[in-house]
Amino acid sequence: ICQHRMDLLGCEGVQYGPEIDWHLDAVNTKRAPLIPWYKLSYRFEEVGDPKVIWELNRHQHLVTLAKAYLFSKDQHFVVELLRQWNDWQEANPYPLGINWASSLEVALRSLSWLWVRHLLGACPAVPERFAGDLLRALALNSRHIQHYLSTYYAPNTHLLGEGVALFFVGTLCPQLADAERWQRQGWEIILREADRQVQADGMHFEQSTYYHVYALDFFLHARMLAARNEISIPGAFDKTIEKMMEMLLALGTGGPPPRFGDDDGGRVFDPRRNRGEHLMDPLATGAVIYKRADFKAAAGHVREETLWTLGLDGLAEFDGLAVVHPDEGSTRYEPSGICLMASPGPVRQRLIVDAGPLGAGSAGHGHADALSVHLAIGSREWLIDPGTFCYASPREDRNLYRGTAFHNTLQVDGLDQAEPAGLFAWHRLPSTRVEKWVAGETFDILKASHTGYCRLREPVVHKRCIFNLKSQYFLVTDQALGTGNHRLDLYWHFAPGVVPPSSAQDSALIWRTENAALSILPVSDHGWSQDFSEGRVSPVYGKEVTAPVLHFRSSATLPAEFAVLIQPMREEVTSPGKLVRIEADAKNQGAHAYRLNRHEDCHFIFFAESGKDWQVGPWRSDAEFMFCCIGPGQRRHWVLSGGSYAEFGGQRFISCHRAIDRLEIGFDKGNKFLYCSDESVLDYLSDQTVIAALAGSSD
Repeated sequence: ICQHRMDLLGCEGVQYGPEIDWHLDAVNTKRAPLIPWYKLSYRFEEVGDPKVIWELNRHQHLVTLAKAYLFSKDQHFVVELLRQWNDWQEANPYPLGINWASSLEVALRSLSWLWVRHLLGACPAVPERFAGDLLRALALNSRHIQHYLSTYYAPNTHLLGEGVALFFVGTLCPQLADAERWQRQGWEIILREADRQVQADGMHFEQSTYYHVYALDFFLHARMLAARNEISIPGAFDKTIEKMMEMLLALGTGGPPPRFGDDDGGRVFDPRRNRGEHLMDPLATGAVIYKRADFKAAAGHVREETLWTLGLDGLAEFDGLAVVHPDEGSTRYEPSGICLMASPGPVRQRLIVDAGPLGAGSAGHGHADALSVHLAIGSREWLIDPGTFCYASPREDRNLYRGTAFHNTLQVDGLDQAEPAGLFAWHRLPSTRVEKWVAGETFDILKASHTGYCRLREPVVHKRCIFNLKSQYFLVTDQALGTGNHRLDLYWHFAPGVVPPSSAQDSALIWRTENAALSILPVSDHGWSQDFSEGRVSPVYGKEVTAPVLHFRSSATLPAEFAVLIQPMREEVTSPGKLVRIEADAKNQGAHAYRLNRHEDCHFIFFAESGKDWQVGPWRSDAEFMFCCIGPGQRRHWVLSGGSYAEFGGQRFISCHRAIDRLEIGFDKGNKFLYCSDESVLDYLSDQTVIAALAGSSD
């Protein structure tokens, strides 16, 4: 920092030379003109990427210099800090330049200045006039924020951050004439936005994991300042923060949280902690504030931020908490639509599905990723969201990264699920609906659909069904429902470091890391082309790396269907098996079924419409979902969901006097289990007929 070599977002070692140009995007070598901020154009050709300029001008690096002085007592750091601060004041006369154009940036800069003032304290290298100069600068910032609150453009995390800055200045600078008003107004904004921006399940309403953490950081810092200054904290506000943390806990248990939606690259406190693996940071502080041992377990260790905000007492409280590992069960979150399929065990499997809205309002920070999935096994990511990369670029990077083809879902006719409308808006947003969700003891089932392609001349509905046989595999089926001929593209984006198979034409595609393997087994004779290529992944704003992408493509007359089986390969498993589509009778088109021959077992998997009888070969039922596993030694496993009976070859082996939500039966190695949502509806249960009939059958 003293050499003016900065790490900004994902850009490391950005050189600014002997004199820092505070209006320069040094990554793209473009300088914003020194004109009134309200006359500025944000075209890339004229200013470059404003986020790069603003990241430097947040002055969070000055806080680092203040910390360096505290640790070393080397006044050289203070001299450099003051030189940069004074230089900034001269180079940014109000109201000229891009650094006054965003009230959020003024707010974050104000928070940095407050930290600098606090950390330097009575440092002898600080001249007496600095205290007054800083107060006057904070007053100017606060007046600007108050007059130009983001109540129209970007009225979400921007407005929240501005409220936090007013609250901080008003609380910590009581000698300023408007301090009391700023404190009151800021606190009102914070409490109002906590109620408005956070959904009932705890997810931030922009449907972005990164912005969820961004908002959570703002709420946490405001909450800690209020507690420190004996300002009454409403119970509803605490409940909101805790629910946001519980959502983060769920998303990050068993690996980094999926980066659904935009990734801004900035942080409220430490700008360097902006990778996916840093998103769990707030849980360390939350563990202390809310005395939550499960937050501590998920955080893993205390963070530096906890020390600076809660002091040594906070660290002692963190150390004193027991470690209680959070529940790893499968859960559906409403109204965000996030569905988490979890398989406990020595090697945890976790599939997270985005089955919610694109975002709030015009969904400025949402991605066209309806029904996209994120897969982690153990603490290793396999299937990922490639991120955001940038907001401003001379290329089409913004729309590529937020587009459908950059997500693990189906694309129709080469289009996105919604229509981009500028950098931070979408038109004709899809409606996503969860049609069925059941989380059982041995399985999970999700059926969901979206209308993103119903805007086509020949409308298409994308429906995705996912069956999780816990600790074994995920079966993912995609249906394009409609009429006419359409181009269908299905993408699977892998994490960096995953090695693709040697050939894209293998029936079972085995993907590997240094110590693990994952099989993607497409349904046999699917007729789609398949290939893999080097894709683009952005681990942090402004940085790209490569990672493999698996791509299936077809030009098909609808309705059309595709299926893949996703399973971790274990040492004792030599083959992922064979997945075959079982064709239904013409009069039973509402049902689709698969047979999986896997090791010595034979699995039958049936999906159907609600409340309708169906027949597929010798199988007959009214269940929305049915699963049957037959193995050697009388091993079997049955699942019935959303139905009242099941028959094989005309003989009924499960009967209920009304539809049952969930019935699971199993027998293996002398152990029998029965899990049932309501045993009182069971009338008859016997699988011996099926076992005998299947002994020599291939159906």
